[in-house]
This record gives sequence, C-alpha cells and structure tokens, in this order.
Amino acid sequence: MSIKIYHNPRCSKSRDSFNLLTEKGLDFETRAYLKTPPSQEELEDLLQKLDYKAAQLIRKTEPAYKEHFKGKTLSEAEWIQAMLEYPKLIERPIIIVGDKAVVARPIEKLMDLLASK
Repeated sequence: MSIKIYHNPRCSKSRDSFNLLTEKGLDFETRAYLKTPPSQEELEDLLQKLDYKAAQLIRKTEPAYKEHFKGKTLSEAEWIQAMLEYPKLIERPIIIVGDKAVVARPIEKLMDLLASK
C-alpha cells in the first residue's frame, strides 16, 4: 500500500496526520507542497482521487484567496491555475492511500481511509 502526504509542517492538522502515520509505523512519502508544489497534472490527479471539484480544495481563509479570488466565480481550470500560482490555497493535509485520497480534517477521515485499505 503506497501512502503519500501533502504536508505543511507549520499546520497542526498536517502534523497530526504526519504523526499518526508515523505512530502506526507506516512507510509513507512526504511532500512539502509549499516547497515543491504539485504540477497541474498532479493537482488534477489529486482532485480525481479526492472526488473533489477544484473549488473544494481551496483554503478560503488564506490572504491570497481574500485578495485575489473572494467573490469570484472561476472555472475548474482557473481554480487549478490559482492553486498552481498560490500553493498556500491548497487545503491540507492531503493523504493518498493507493487510488484514494482524503483531506484529513478531521483526522478521523485519515483513520477511516487507512481502515478501508
């Protein structure tokens, strides 16, 4: 079972997920997505695994959202472009287990995903 976490170590929810995976002794890949942002193809793949529309993956509390996007209606491609331009807009943490993914807010979503595999 391959596991990958899109991680922001400054985020308490992201640290909680990272720590849970570590405590369970699971082998996983960590992607510090603010340092190494996902490509367009990776974002599209994430959205498919999450079964999300791009707008669902946007952090609406981020200053970049408030400054550039609040109140606007964007297409799927435009939201993806926004996340490419401003990776902080990407909700976190995202954990991929095989062909499924969750945004682990709350952490029980991660526990449910792990239990289903």
